[in-house]
Amino acid sequence: MAEFGISMFPTDYAIQPVELAIAAEQRGFESMFFPEHTHIPASRKTPFPGGTELPKEYWHTHDPFVALGAAAAVTKKLKLGTGVCLVIERDPITLAKEVASLDMISNGRVVFGIGAGWNVEEMSNHGAVFKRRWKIVKEKILAIRQIWTKEAAEFHGEFVNFDPIWSFPKPVQAGGPPILLGSQSPKTFDRVAEYCDGWMPINFPSYDLAANVKALNEAGKKAGRGKLPISMFGVGPNEDQIKKFLDLGLDRLIFALPPAPRETVLPMLDKYAELKAKAH
Repeated sequence: MAEFGISMFPTDYAIQPVELAIAAEQRGFESMFFPEHTHIPASRKTPFPGGTELPKEYWHTHDPFVALGAAAAVTKKLKLGTGVCLVIERDPITLAKEVASLDMISNGRVVFGIGAGWNVEEMSNHGAVFKRRWKIVKEKILAIRQIWTKEAAEFHGEFVNFDPIWSFPKPVQAGGPPILLGSQSPKTFDRVAEYCDGWMPINFPSYDLAANVKALNEAGKKAGRGKLPISMFGVGPNEDQIKKFLDLGLDRLIFALPPAPRETVLPMLDKYAELKAKAH
């Protein structure tokens, strides 16, 4: 049976993470996902993939690990996800510790959604090379897995390189939290099968989801991993669409909430809870 989660940009002007987390758990949602952007360059050439002007929440959002840590303290069952963490902009040794610490503090409730990002200027400010972003992400994730699972971890790659290190805590979840790749590029399915634990696409109406579910399953079989779970991001209040996603065998549907005050968000949360109950 599919699980149902929520996602929102946790901005400085929206309902705050603690109140949202409590409300989500009270309504029986399985998970809550927060995205991240460390900043948005005031002057940039990179167009917003959404096809509009870049919404202001992109430069008003809290750090996801701080926000999720606050949420962890006031919940018991709600899974805490990044949707997505821009691995390309973070140091892998520090990131491994942040995720492991959150997993321990929450008693094993972290879902680690990752991506390579789209904003060239934002990456450049972090010293990341856009054209090499996928190789950088892969090396950082492989290095993080070493840190999570080895007493004395080491990694030697082109972009990530360190001799044996000690780094604790280790995650509560064996092998570390599940890593979900948020991407819809041509090589996504091979990447998921190679170094991730599932796929997290965005709900684009024009996307041939059925064909891509098949492609992911084929990539999983080819890699000897079998069926890889899918979490659909950006689900709205559309019963027909929800049924379609469930019929395709998706594992998690993540309802989209606007970064708005509680007066707007809580009624939407109630509506999504009704749709969740109907689907079950």
